[in-house]
Amino acid sequence: MWEPRGVSRSNRVVLDALIAEATVDCYDDSECVTGFHAKIEEHLAVPFRTVVLGVDVTVMRVDLTDDERVVAVCVRGKSKQLISLLDLPLPAPPPEGAQWIDAYRRWARGT
Repeated sequence: MWEPRGVSRSNRVVLDALIAEATVDCYDDSECVTGFHAKIEEHLAVPFRTVVLGVDVTVMRVDLTDDERVVAVCVRGKSKQLISLLDLPLPAPPPEGAQWIDAYRRWARGT
């Protein structure tokens, strides 16, 4: 199973608890992704700034695409780009609620 770098055993336990919370009563992966989207949308403090491919962007919100990907809506000036949360670099320190992104990544890469 995928492990975020520098994640201690106690943090893995926390991430596993978040995964259980986001996926409770889910019957399939589609429902799990929807559960993660709801939790991330509820808990992630937006907007926040980060760097994507060397470019400063502002993450305005998270969204769920028609093909069931949880994405960050990133803007720079008048340009907008959707970046999968699986690929989004997080700033240091990460925004409040970023542990839900870590939990989503752990779940997605472990299935």
